[in-house]
Amino acid sequence: MRQAVAMIGRALRLLGWLMLAIVSAIAIWLFVGNRNPDLNQPSTPPADAKQQIARGEYLARIGNCMSCHTARGGQPYAGGRAIPTPFGDIYASNLTPDKQTGIGDWNSDDFWRAMHDGRSKDGSLLYPAFPYTSFTKVTRADSDAIFAWLQTLPSVNQQNRAPELRSPYDNRWLLYAWRALYFRPGQYANDDSRSVAWNRGAYLTQGLGHCAACHSTRNRFGGIDEKTALGGGMIPVLNWYAPPLNGDRQDGLGAWEIEHIAAFMQTGITPQRAATGPMAEVVAGSLQHLTSDDARAIAGYLQSLPQQSAPPLAGPDLRDEGKKAMISAGAKLYKDNCAACHQESGRGVPSVYPALAGNRTVTSPVIANVIRVVLHGGFAPSTAGNPRPYGMPPFAQSLSDDEVAAVVTYIRNAWGNEANAVSPVDVNRYRSRPLP
Repeated sequence: MRQAVAMIGRALRLLGWLMLAIVSAIAIWLFVGNRNPDLNQPSTPPADAKQQIARGEYLARIGNCMSCHTARGGQPYAGGRAIPTPFGDIYASNLTPDKQTGIGDWNSDDFWRAMHDGRSKDGSLLYPAFPYTSFTKVTRADSDAIFAWLQTLPSVNQQNRAPELRSPYDNRWLLYAWRALYFRPGQYANDDSRSVAWNRGAYLTQGLGHCAACHSTRNRFGGIDEKTALGGGMIPVLNWYAPPLNGDRQDGLGAWEIEHIAAFMQTGITPQRAATGPMAEVVAGSLQHLTSDDARAIAGYLQSLPQQSAPPLAGPDLRDEGKKAMISAGAKLYKDNCAACHQESGRGVPSVYPALAGNRTVTSPVIANVIRVVLHGGFAPSTAGNPRPYGMPPFAQSLSDDEVAAVVTYIRNAWGNEANAVSPVDVNRYRSRPLP
């Protein structure tokens, strides 16, 4: 009997590997024609090389290249920063013009292949931690400009680190199957029924901005359904919630003024809000460099998008007695710890301390962000438009899980706010997760 069971088990394992091999073979067949994607597109640099390089610097900032390709404390663009994924860590590569370890022996065709098709100079597939699924929409001219600027950087000899992925995700050939499911090369196509500004915003958002990489829900294999892109989602591993970037008036940007969306990107603050968490890093390293026209173009495009996916649902709430007790305890904690900045009215101080009354981050069914800010503090980015931002101190050391749950439940239900209670278990879940 045991021998029969063992034989069946071996047969099932062999069948599983056979099916995986078949899927991979089909994926390779589907993509074999894309080994040299659109390399016949002419690379025609502007007559003024300085203008091309200056444009490349601007575009590289919009793409936030330095953030990922610079290790903490390391040389700019020399790579080495770990990009955490649910499958393990992938380390960003060296983008300096070093011929041994960087891209010094690349040409504009090689760089275009990486941007457009996610392939390295030798033709090997790149991991989608490099967001070529978005960068594929970048034009050849913009790709060439970025490459021209990268070639002007100081050369840094720093070896690239191999990915540290769990089995079986460390088998790079599985990328053929992943690409068959979630990637098609293709540039952005203008919508002639829309304005020039709208198309510019769409191009930057979908391409270099790669906003969907964070503001979308991913499946268990790291893929994004285009139908729900920009509909909001938890950022894998970092455990922050990136809210919807669409025109929905409750959860998205529909109720924002265009000027406030643009200001949020360029300065990190609006009269009622401030960027914190991963978004603060994006504003500091990338979005603050947007021109006013580009910032408004992105804002207008995002606000025009319809709600494509259902908003997140709240979990079960406490009984009235338990919730009232938490709100009562939280009210005292709020007065002692929060009211001096956010005011007893919850309205905050415009452009200084964010309002809590009517703040969707506070009342969202996804409670990760509000808990993390109370525990670990909230720090807006330092930008040219707001060089000395006000910050919120962390309360993880001074407040217990029960106290944080109480004060968060209070602010989620005061001043007209209405949301579910937060439990001490919820707080402990995020207390025990380290900051990125």
